[in-house]
Amino acid sequence: MSDMTFERMIRQMTPAIYESLKQAVALRKWPDGRRLTAEQTELCLEAVIRYEHENHVPEGQRVGYLEQRTCGSASSGTDVPPELAGLARDASRD
Repeated sequence: MSDMTFERMIRQMTPAIYESLKQAVALRKWPDGRRLTAEQTELCLEAVIRYEHENHVPEGQRVGYLEQRTCGSASSGTDVPPELAGLARDASRD
């Protein structure tokens, strides 16, 4: 696929097509159940990312978005429940 054809496809992509490609990448399957090849997965993912960028999809709704956790040097960790902080009771020792 040439760059011009790919660019045109991104510009003409509808929200429904975007959602369908996003689901296909997530499931690694087309809506009819056929598995995506590695090349198809790569092209679909690139199309989804480019669509998100060009259509200003909010960061939290983009494919691959990971919410920033409270871990790290800038965090006090006071709002992290013990089970998420690795401090939960080990039930296997009871």
